[in-house]
Amino acid sequence: MSGAGRRGTGEYAAAVSTGAAGRVGGMTAVEQRYGAGHRILVTGGAGLVGSHVVDLLLAAGCTVVTLDNFSTGSKDNLTHLADEPRLTVVEADVSDGLPGHHPAIADRFDAIMHLASPASPTDFATMPIEILRVGSLATLHLLDRAVADRARFVLASTSEAYGDPLVHPQPESYWGNVNPIGVRSVYDESKRFAESATMAYHRFHELDVGIVRIFNTYGPRMRPDDGRAIPTFITQALRGEPVTVHGTGGQTRSICFVEDLARGIVLLLQSTEVGPINVGTEHEVTMRELAELIVQLTGSASPITYLDRPLDDPERRRPDLTLARTRLGYEPTVPPAEGLRRTIEYFAARLR
Repeated sequence: MSGAGRRGTGEYAAAVSTGAAGRVGGMTAVEQRYGAGHRILVTGGAGLVGSHVVDLLLAAGCTVVTLDNFSTGSKDNLTHLADEPRLTVVEADVSDGLPGHHPAIADRFDAIMHLASPASPTDFATMPIEILRVGSLATLHLLDRAVADRARFVLASTSEAYGDPLVHPQPESYWGNVNPIGVRSVYDESKRFAESATMAYHRFHELDVGIVRIFNTYGPRMRPDDGRAIPTFITQALRGEPVTVHGTGGQTRSICFVEDLARGIVLLLQSTEVGPINVGTEHEVTMRELAELIVQLTGSASPITYLDRPLDDPERRRPDLTLARTRLGYEPTVPPAEGLRRTIEYFAARLR
């Protein structure tokens, strides 16, 4: 991965939207389709990924309506946009349908981005029905609205669609190895259903769609109690508590800084690609190595301890990014040490 320092939202928007469509260095440069004068609906816009996507859309000139029930998202993630006239925040549960009485929802959208869903392994046990509803009912509600508006529909899917993969790294052509009745299945299968529904609407209604499969993402605006490895390790290390690693710590993930991930999603929006397309990084790290790095970066004296491994916990995860590179011109730019430092700074400021 190439190194990169801190960049502002405007610079990220420029990276997403500049350049005419064509081939640049063997990769496609995506021409901006959505900017000033375009209305975009983003579900889950107060979440980790959604709020960073909202930043990029506003920087590109779009008018954005975000719909969130704040079950896992936070209003704090959008407070920096409180004075932004092109952003409207609507509190509602899209699984119950779109609140058509709201004037911001009643007007036509040029694009709809479905990013809403609890996504932490702890949520799988505590919010299983909500996860199933947002992957199924909410997806169908939004697809129907996209057909009515003739809007481009972008679905945030997941690397969980591959389950515990038997192919490594995972290309989009791999159908996965998923336990359909395990504790993780509420998330895995709801996203697989959402992908199937999206493709059905694409084929039957000729709807303009794009599907992105998101790999492990981290960064500022994560919940400290998220339950995923990075916020757990950082919180434990900052408090001087033992850093708890599941199993032997030999299982791997490919961690992607949220600004890189959001940029890839917006590139898919701006393109005409259908997908699915993987977005993430190829920096594969074991959980033990990740824990050791976080302890080092925090300057903590926390010991590393080991717990029983959860059921159906995937052994390895790394995306094949060939399609993202060649079709979207996507390349992650924030190396893990830099991204983790920025995430640690964010958590440290909130744990004082």
